Amino acid sequence: MRISIKSVVFSGLLLLSSTQARAALFQYSVDFGGPNESPANSSLGVGTGTVSYDDNSHFLTLQAVFSGLTGTTTASHIHAATALPFTGNAGVATTVPSFLGFPLGVGSGSFLSSLDLTLASSYNPNYVAAHGGTTLQAEADLTAAMAAGKAYWNIHSTFAPGGEIRGFLVAVPEPSTLTLMLTGLGLLAARRRVRV
Repeated sequence: MRISIKSVVFSGLLLLSSTQARAALFQYSVDFGGPNESPANSSLGVGTGTVSYDDNSHFLTLQAVFSGLTGTTTASHIHAATALPFTGNAGVATTVPSFLGFPLGVGSGSFLSSLDLTLASSYNPNYVAAHGGTTLQAEADLTAAMAAGKAYWNIHSTFAPGGEIRGFLVAVPEPSTLTLMLTGLGLLAARRRVRV
């Protein structure tokens, strides 16, 4: 059975159009550590987390597990935007002084929560004021900072009030990107077979 290039291209375009019609879910991973702080500190605390942003519901879902802190937790939130990706410091963008429900007064713990980015209560009021005075612009700027590697999640403690462990949000390729990449490779392979 011979497969034509036109049918392969048509199938690829059909797949692409079906993935474009849905809302996008942007996922980020976070690796917490003292050396990630700026300036770095001597904390042996570690942790991992995920941040997911749904551009249809406007929800930011946060999940983290951390342990080994030298001090006990005093606050946790996302900072944005640094001047350069994956380095530097920035002001607090999300809820102050801390995410609602984040475990405080502990050296280890876990956290799972969601923020509705259409609500002013999900942000530091100073962040909203500095970003057009609306949650619409604050959301656009925060999600752009996350996508550009200019946002980090910080866990503050009694040992390091400026932040004991933190991690930059690193984009995780979504399944549709992987599907498109595999489709492209399939198209190249099919084209090569036709020429041979």
